[in-house]
Amino acid sequence: MAFADNLKQLPGVSHLAALQLLDGEGQEIALIEHKPGQIGSLAVYNHLAQFYGAITAEAASKGLELYAEHTEDARQNPGKHPNIDRLLKIAGGGNVLRVRHVFATSAD
Repeated sequence: MAFADNLKQLPGVSHLAALQLLDGEGQEIALIEHKPGQIGSLAVYNHLAQFYGAITAEAASKGLELYAEHTEDARQNPGKHPNIDRLLKIAGGGNVLRVRHVFATSAD
């Protein structure tokens, strides 16, 4: 399936402002925000965190499947898709990342 079709199968992310990706020491190494151009990645990483508990090699491999056609583009153009590049590194034996959810709040 194409990336757009895969996104339709994932849980919604309207309740999230962002996801923080944390290394083994708890330091933030990346922030995926709920904004145009990142919402698809927010949905993928959120799903992986919910299903696997962290971004492990197994989770990263699943994420690469979900990104579908964009994964091959990332392989051919390193740096163009940093969120996919990160999964490629983890799937290849990189460090596990923890995920911290940053929930959206309403200003009442």
